[in-house]
Amino acid sequence: MDSSEQRRKRKRSSRKQLLMFSFVSMRPVLLCLCFFTFLFVLSYGNRSFFTPSAIKSGFVVAASSSLSLLSTSSISTFGKYSKSNLFDNSFRIEDRVLFPDHILLLVSSRVDDGEVIGRNEKWECVYRRGLVNESDSVTSNVLSIEGYNGVYFVVRCPLPRGNYSAMVDLVRFGRSLSYFGGDERIWGRNWTVRSWENVVYESAVDGESVVVFAKGLNLRQDRESDPSPFSCHFGLGNWERDGRYVLTTKAITAAQEVVRCLLPRSIRMSPEKAQGVRVTLGVTARVRGRGRKLQLMPSVAKISNSKSMVTQKEKYELCACTMVWNQASAIREWIIYHAWLGVERWFIYDNNSDDEIKETTEELDLEGYNVSRHLWPWIKTQEAGFSHCALRAKEECNWVSFMDVDEFFYFPFPTYQHRRNRNMVFPGQNSLRHVVANFSSSNSIAEIRTTCHSFGPSGLKSPPLQGVTAGYTCRLQSPERHKSIVRPDALDPTLLTVVHHFHLKKGYKYMNLPQNIAVINHYKYQVWETFRAKFFRRVATYVADWQDNQNEGSRDRAPGLGTEAIEPPNWRLRFCEVWDTGLRDFVLANMADPANGLLPWQRS
Repeated sequence: MDSSEQRRKRKRSSRKQLLMFSFVSMRPVLLCLCFFTFLFVLSYGNRSFFTPSAIKSGFVVAASSSLSLLSTSSISTFGKYSKSNLFDNSFRIEDRVLFPDHILLLVSSRVDDGEVIGRNEKWECVYRRGLVNESDSVTSNVLSIEGYNGVYFVVRCPLPRGNYSAMVDLVRFGRSLSYFGGDERIWGRNWTVRSWENVVYESAVDGESVVVFAKGLNLRQDRESDPSPFSCHFGLGNWERDGRYVLTTKAITAAQEVVRCLLPRSIRMSPEKAQGVRVTLGVTARVRGRGRKLQLMPSVAKISNSKSMVTQKEKYELCACTMVWNQASAIREWIIYHAWLGVERWFIYDNNSDDEIKETTEELDLEGYNVSRHLWPWIKTQEAGFSHCALRAKEECNWVSFMDVDEFFYFPFPTYQHRRNRNMVFPGQNSLRHVVANFSSSNSIAEIRTTCHSFGPSGLKSPPLQGVTAGYTCRLQSPERHKSIVRPDALDPTLLTVVHHFHLKKGYKYMNLPQNIAVINHYKYQVWETFRAKFFRRVATYVADWQDNQNEGSRDRAPGLGTEAIEPPNWRLRFCEVWDTGLRDFVLANMADPANGLLPWQRS
């Protein structure tokens, strides 16, 4: 048996080990306690909460050892005023896209309800020369904030001034501009800026395939291209940084800015899981001396379902789709008039308007015109936008008319000889719907083309109070171009369009509507006050902006106008070769209120 002395030695040894173990286990806690006590003393001395600029040198050193276990999303923005402002990890800037006139931020929610950016909250864009120094930061009000596709919030910021960075950030009004620098992986911040000249910007599921929209493909206009160099890549997160793309499929069609790929089998089996999956395009090219090399394009696109969320028993016979920029003042007349002719459903693609288009379309919808507005923040992509709209409308509509808000169908009153023909269309309510309904059962006709006549200012100096249909009555003699009504289920898989018409599936053809049955009055050259807005930007991809010194003799431009928004002499008398009061007389006779003479789109 052990002696009593040996037992005492073992007890003393056990006590020492226990004390050492307790000290070691308590050491991290004591270090953290001392560290935060030090921060409290600093903040108490300054009578305000600490900022990174005040303790940056001490914090960065301590962060590498004591705070490395914090979540990457746990620290985002430091406030100046209270503990409630200290942290804001409710949103994340997923991507930035640099446009010629603004920067687009794609912001995702980190909370369950997704309502991070409230309508009543004020937000600011933050610009820096560096990522840490608060003294080099400036702010500017955001241009617009809106939800997009159920995946993002879209925030538009002005371009940075001077030598400030395009790595724009976003803060709630009144927050501190101070951010911790250091390792992006630790702080969870994404400072990537995409160029609008080379980026995958949109995608949508269409049956068992995905349609991907991209800038920078440099494919020929109005031509189907070889899809073999292209592939689609699917994954979660930022695979360009982390290499986390997991699924790949080959492209099956390619044209202009649109590439179609088969969906991976796992997504086809569970399509509801595709929402929010990031997708990009791979381009395989030959490299001298290295064979073929795959290059992934930068991407901000996440898959969204192009199908309508509205369920209905039967498809609408006739719908309409357009793309607008600042057309709130014109769209009411356009929708009410064509609804009278039989259009039942409206898809308005809003290309970054800053007027009252949102309120106007919501008001029209409440009045029963079945209008939906879709934010389309991608500039000069009208062709791609129309392709996207065709996908969206396919589930709801038998026919879709693609035209601008200054274009109006007109049915000339038939002659006596035409009246005897029972198959002819007579002007009146729902007459446009009756035209397309006659071809809905056709096995070959999938597009109806209508000739356009271009009207001028007609001697006016200010916008006509009764609207364009009653105000502009003088036009050019010869027609210019045409616009189309198409069956979206009969479009070619490439979705190839040149704005005026689409390419059709094999076996289908188009039909030209005779001018004695219907024409389109295109109020193209309006009073100068209205017309000069076109100099800001045009929505079509393959036409030059009017301030650019390109294709000055093209029919897409105003003859003799030049490249500057300066009113030419006698503008009000130009583009006037034939006086044509047919649509004016028709509108006043059929749609004016007998009591006061007001047309239905007039307020008073």
